[in-house]
Amino acid sequence: MIDLSGETNRTADTGKVAEEAAVAAESAARASRTTVRQLTELADLKAVERLYEEIWQPDGSNPPLTSELLRALAKAGSYVGGAFDSDQGDQGGRLVGACVGFFAPPAERALHSHIAAVAAETHGRHVGYALKLHQRAWALRHQVTEISWTFDPLVRRNAYFNLGKLATAATAYLPNFYGRMNDNINGADDTDRLLVTWRLDAPEVVAACAGQRPAPASVAAGAVPGLTVSPQGRPVPGTTEGPAVLVAVPGDIEELRTTDPACAAAWRSALRDVLGGLLADGARITGFDRAGWYIVERRNTP
Repeated sequence: MIDLSGETNRTADTGKVAEEAAVAAESAARASRTTVRQLTELADLKAVERLYEEIWQPDGSNPPLTSELLRALAKAGSYVGGAFDSDQGDQGGRLVGACVGFFAPPAERALHSHIAAVAAETHGRHVGYALKLHQRAWALRHQVTEISWTFDPLVRRNAYFNLGKLATAATAYLPNFYGRMNDNINGADDTDRLLVTWRLDAPEVVAACAGQRPAPASVAAGAVPGLTVSPQGRPVPGTTEGPAVLVAVPGDIEELRTTDPACAAAWRSALRDVLGGLLADGARITGFDRAGWYIVERRNTP
């Protein structure tokens, strides 16, 4: 279930899309067996802080977000949403996911989604999808038509979720964006991130949020392997001289950071060189294959 009560500022231009977004968010929440709602009360915000600490397990010096900062963001009108397990009651179930964003330039027309995560026991229930659709519905009701966020481009499931399931567009590769975070997810690795933009009223996004499965990512003719995986699981650079380039990522980088940190670091460096280099040269990511490949195409030049 979803609660978007109290939201205003809907205009005629965005009204229809906003209404459809609310219906899609409601459907996604039901499918994930959660109640998704905006959070403003201190008890809920403290629950978000605890959930994020359970997921990231920081070393104590760098918590993902404090309840004090969440309180300030909520008071200032930013987005703080939470998913509660509806199997445990309509409003009183355990918080199993949360998403936080704040306004970005142009003022009050765009949102930057800073952090989103779900509890491990709900993986497979599409709670993250329900949270993002709630955030989209909330944004459209505030006349926001664009949301951006970053994710670790080495995490295969996140690449597919963002580029495939949500139909975002990758806009930049950001090396070591946050610096060392020293938590259970990032380890001591550099925090390279891929910046994506979600254009909330774009036809492909509307379709994706209506539950229409995106077509499988297509590989252009003449695609070349820019980065592949060796039989030992290590990165193998190839060539980027082609109209389209396939860029691989490992199956589970988070596990690799624990079992073979040197190999994980090699993947970070290789992906930065290949994918980061391609984007810096003006190429664009056109899809992510579930087998673990970014599909990158060069822009046509005169």
